[in-house]
Amino acid sequence: MLIDSHCHLNYAGLGDDVPGVLARARAAGVRGFLAISCRLSEWPHVIAIADAHDGVWASVGIHPHEADDHPDTDAATLIAATAHPRVVAIGETGLDYYYDKSDRARQQASFRSHITAARATGLPLIVHTREAEADTLALLKEPGEGRLTGVIHCFTASQAFAEEALALGFYISLSGIVTFKSARDLQATAQTIPADRLLVETDAPYLAPVPMRGKPCEPAFVAHTARFLAKLRGEALDDLAATTTRNFHALFAKTRA
Repeated sequence: MLIDSHCHLNYAGLGDDVPGVLARARAAGVRGFLAISCRLSEWPHVIAIADAHDGVWASVGIHPHEADDHPDTDAATLIAATAHPRVVAIGETGLDYYYDKSDRARQQASFRSHITAARATGLPLIVHTREAEADTLALLKEPGEGRLTGVIHCFTASQAFAEEALALGFYISLSGIVTFKSARDLQATAQTIPADRLLVETDAPYLAPVPMRGKPCEPAFVAHTARFLAKLRGEALDDLAATTTRNFHALFAKTRA
């Protein structure tokens, strides 16, 4: 059994046929799904999808691209939303200095609010980071009350960043990018991630893995990423599937309820 630890089930191409998307994924051996939100307006829809379908859970968060448009979405707002039993994580949040779609100071303020909410609730943080390794680590290392854990999603950062994130207790999630021919450095890093800190994801409807590149990505495609990753790491696919599923439930503890 596999779990897609990060997908956008409400987005165009998926949201108009959620039952079909989930059925195709289950036929491919994918039995669990974490539906991610990136803006306040998405929260009700994503939670409703999780409510309506077994094996689907939800997150609440503001993507760094959306930080400028959500100045009032603070830690208290995030904390209140986590009362719903299907909400198992805080995010997607973080820093994106590659596109810079939001002011960097505003991104950092939003990220801090998410970190505060994650510490207060004990829920894991789903972190997006691009061209912002130093600042991402600095914010994650800031002192605060309550334990902080989470996942660096769609990991494409450096080996050094991976080691720092692992030292902080974070998990590393790999998407279809790891299957790309150009991803040599990422493939090298993927071989070093401890088995008990590894997750797999699609980030659907984006980043379809080889051999599905060019097609709209679906959660079913996480099976291709897992197959590639198992071969890369010299592991049996069944073992990698079992390990990443176990890791998912260990990190997102509310999914065990």
